[in-house]
Amino acid sequence: MAFANFFGRSATAASQVLANFQLEDFKARLSAHVVALSFDDAAVNSAEGRASLDLAVRLLARLYPALAAHPVGSTAGEYAARLGELARSINDQIELQDGLANADIVVNVGATAVAAADVINIGSDGWRALLSRQRPVGSGSTKNPFGAGAAACFGAANVFRRMFADQLPRGDLDDLIDLSLSTYLQGAGAGSELPERCDLGDAYLVGLGAIGNGAVWALSRVPGLAGVLHLVDHENADLSNLQRYVLTTQDDIGRSKVKLARTMFTQDGLKVRAHPKRWADYVHGRSKWTFERVAVALDTAEDRIALQASLPKWIVNAWTQDVDLGVSRHNFADGGACLACLYLPTGAVKNEHERVSEELRIPDAHMEIRNLLQTDQPVSEPFVRRVATAFGVPFEELEMFVGQPVRTFYRKAVCGGLMVNLTGGNSAGTAVVPMAFQSVLAGIMLAADLVKHAIGMPTAPTTATRVNLLRPLAPVLADPRAKDPSGRCICDDRDFLEAYRRKYAARR
Repeated sequence: MAFANFFGRSATAASQVLANFQLEDFKARLSAHVVALSFDDAAVNSAEGRASLDLAVRLLARLYPALAAHPVGSTAGEYAARLGELARSINDQIELQDGLANADIVVNVGATAVAAADVINIGSDGWRALLSRQRPVGSGSTKNPFGAGAAACFGAANVFRRMFADQLPRGDLDDLIDLSLSTYLQGAGAGSELPERCDLGDAYLVGLGAIGNGAVWALSRVPGLAGVLHLVDHENADLSNLQRYVLTTQDDIGRSKVKLARTMFTQDGLKVRAHPKRWADYVHGRSKWTFERVAVALDTAEDRIALQASLPKWIVNAWTQDVDLGVSRHNFADGGACLACLYLPTGAVKNEHERVSEELRIPDAHMEIRNLLQTDQPVSEPFVRRVATAFGVPFEELEMFVGQPVRTFYRKAVCGGLMVNLTGGNSAGTAVVPMAFQSVLAGIMLAADLVKHAIGMPTAPTTATRVNLLRPLAPVLADPRAKDPSGRCICDDRDFLEAYRRKYAARR
């Protein structure tokens, strides 16, 4: 078996959540275990079941070097080949096995029980995500992808917690999950189908990173999706993105993120428009500055505050943090917390050049790095040699970055996981790199709240909903975030409030 060519990024993510992380130990444990996916004809004959299987493979194949398939039934047997092709498109070196003989952990989708020691049964019923360690939970008959997608994320999270239980404080497995993605309540009753037509109106998905990928995975599976969906992101996919961008395969390296996402949508009633730009540049180029509903999957607090300043009518925001993930919902002039309220700095904030210089272990070079960032000049050989010396690695390992922009050097060497490989896991840095199942669940929740708002379903009563996938699901997920009390936020500014009201006065 072989690790994926983006494994360094996966190791970086794991190093940030596992206690006493050592790269060789991490590799050895992954190599010693085989994760199996068991599924029957009932799962394959269900749109919900196929959604769970698709996402489970997209998640598991990004981390584990060996997967086994255990199809039960003739239809499932034929479908196994498709899942195998998907796994290989993500990691072309993955070892694919048949049956459960070597499997240590089994993820089971469908109605058929599996005779194995460690089985995590996942399934869904419309909006409901289901998981049980005792018995199969089945897959519903609807075409609603939200419960099915969330169940795959819960299943992948439990596999990870099972394999690394001794390195995860309070990382016990879930015995039972029955969570509605409609209400974010547990044990909330029967699931339901989506309406035949889900009109998004004028909608925007800003940020096509890992969270945005999860959102597109879900939205592209809503059969009646209609309206106009604008996809906004200025970047192309690179190799390190494969660690948690669930839409991407090896063939997608170098492709525009928004153009890749656009290809996922096949709904006849939906117009998808790709904008390979930053949000600020996109807004600047428009003559019409009204935005009915905006789904935000951006990386930084600064970008989120700037987006709120463009005054969309309604915002849903998704995030991942050190251990948890969530979504928040925002109007602007209703007296509640706006998006900027959640991200206002409370103390001294380091500039980008200060953060990058510290991550590269040359803090005295922050002014030099500021100039490199502002001018986009390439880094020199002496610069790269200084970084190599600071990390204690041979210059030859970093020589490839000579002549590249400093942002590229930083992202690929530190954020991309190269330094983790070179130093044995002692150089993860402080940039947060979530596990794939964390980012994808945040994206699914983002898409679910966007659809609920568009079709008039009630959203959760609190500003935010928060989930920690590194421990058993909490009984209460509501997070009643309050408006910033300092009075510094733009939602307390009369000019911003008046501009917002003028924008949308005729649309109430």
